[in-house]
Amino acid sequence: MREPEDREQLLSLLHSAFERNLLDADALSIIEGALSVSDMQVRDIMVPRAQMETVSIHEKPEEFIDRVIEVAHSRFPVTGESKDDVLGILLAKDLLRYYAGKEFDIRDMLRPAVFIPESKRLNVLLREFRASRNHMAIVVDEYGGVAGLVTIEDVLEQIVGDIEDEYDFDEASDNILLDSAGRYRVKATTEIEDFNAAFGTHFSDEEFDTVGGLVIHHLGRMPKRGETLVLDGLRIQVLRADSRRVHTLLVDSGARERAPASVS
Repeated sequence: MREPEDREQLLSLLHSAFERNLLDADALSIIEGALSVSDMQVRDIMVPRAQMETVSIHEKPEEFIDRVIEVAHSRFPVTGESKDDVLGILLAKDLLRYYAGKEFDIRDMLRPAVFIPESKRLNVLLREFRASRNHMAIVVDEYGGVAGLVTIEDVLEQIVGDIEDEYDFDEASDNILLDSAGRYRVKATTEIEDFNAAFGTHFSDEEFDTVGGLVIHHLGRMPKRGETLVLDGLRIQVLRADSRRVHTLLVDSGARERAPASVS
């Protein structure tokens, strides 16, 4: 067999190995993901500025702790006068000092923030994350303004697929969950028939089987995290997605009269 001369031939060889049961589906997916990160830039996967959860340096702990608990992230950018003024990173675990009744000054708790350009390649970023032991970087645009943030988990998910986090579901059967804001977190793999039954919609399942497929169909492409569309009176926001699939959606029924029929 000839050695592959380019990436296309290499991928063809890998798929041939998969078809002959020399690789399983997970191994093939991981190899493909590892190859793809060198072609992707930070802007392709970052959390957009509008979706960033931040803490203001002027806030007292009692003013932001409830928000930190609800969001359940492990790291929060701390800002000054605006989101363009990132002063450092607050680790949620450092709030244990506050709960323990010890002296707490948010300025003393800040870890240095790492700033990177939108154009940085993911394979380079992953190498830098590993070398510096940082888990989060602030993404800046060509004018120096904050464009978003990216975490080491975001990069790893391009290789190994979705990693459990605050948007994941406790039970495999819990496809639709009500959150504290009265909206619904919906697995993208939820079947159209079940989605229709829950929200009183009438989407067709002839062309696609899942609500994730419905979103991709209406956008005409793979959506990015934070993108929003309105379908049949429902406001649907993409909570988690990577370059290969949609994972989780946030559905706001808004003024619709009928709420989901059954929510776990």
